[in-house]
Amino acid sequence: MAVYFSIILVIITVITGLVWFADKFYLAPQRKLKAVEAQAVAKAQSAVDLPKETIATLMEPSPLVDTSVQIFPVIAFVLILRSFIYEPFQIPSGSMMPTLLDGDFILVNKFNYGLKDPVVRNKFIDIGLPERGDVVVFKYPRDPRIDYIKRVIGLPGDRIIYRNKSIYIKQSCKESDVKCPEYVQVANTFTNKYQGPDAEQGMNQFEASMFNKTHNLLNDQNTLPRTGHYFQQAGTAQDEFLVPAGHYFVMGDNRDNSLDGRFWGFVPEENLVGQAVAIWMSFDFDRSDDSFLPQWIPTNVRFERIGAII
Repeated sequence: MAVYFSIILVIITVITGLVWFADKFYLAPQRKLKAVEAQAVAKAQSAVDLPKETIATLMEPSPLVDTSVQIFPVIAFVLILRSFIYEPFQIPSGSMMPTLLDGDFILVNKFNYGLKDPVVRNKFIDIGLPERGDVVVFKYPRDPRIDYIKRVIGLPGDRIIYRNKSIYIKQSCKESDVKCPEYVQVANTFTNKYQGPDAEQGMNQFEASMFNKTHNLLNDQNTLPRTGHYFQQAGTAQDEFLVPAGHYFVMGDNRDNSLDGRFWGFVPEENLVGQAVAIWMSFDFDRSDDSFLPQWIPTNVRFERIGAII
């Protein structure tokens, strides 16, 4: 849907832009010229100036031209903002709890990872690349029509092990390195039994420290490892992942309730949409079983989450 919206937005911007330029450099001067000619004819015939209302009518563009001229700057601004700077997204699931909740509306910075055209999404300006710990929106590799949001765990060349609900990272080894780095365990510090929205029995909240960055995550002590369903690579253990060049390994913060890279592999760099940076709105959709309200109507605004930095 987002792809179709981008294409429609580009088409509307191009059409209204062409009308805007045509009006500014041809149609408006032509209307002005006709008004001057009509004024000259009226003065020659009756020595009386045309009424201001008549001149204003002659200078008026057609409704189609007027509408295009009025909306073009707005549409162009939205296109530039959405394509190259920030784009709003809605969180549709709980895979990033407790960092993000179902019903959060976030802003995604599309500038940090380079500028791409809004239709084909080819990068034309390199600016930066994701870092471990970034929360990113990307096109789901198995179906690029779907937008996913997860946290970057592994960079190109990294080896990742997810074992006993702990992450071990061995950074990529450069040719200039005298000694390759060893595996580093991401430290998880227990903080509390999770009691937030959509809490289930057995959910524990931890603070993870990953290369000087911290974030919160959930582990469900009642959920067994699903290593049998993990993505399999030749030459790696069942719970080990070697990140290919130009790809990233991502996981959800709700570790036992997230369909992420453990199960389908890696995110190509070209699939990246941007970095999630802030929550600009948050709705609660919880309702009783006998509620008559449609599911898409929010029941509450979570004001305490608005403005939170991700």
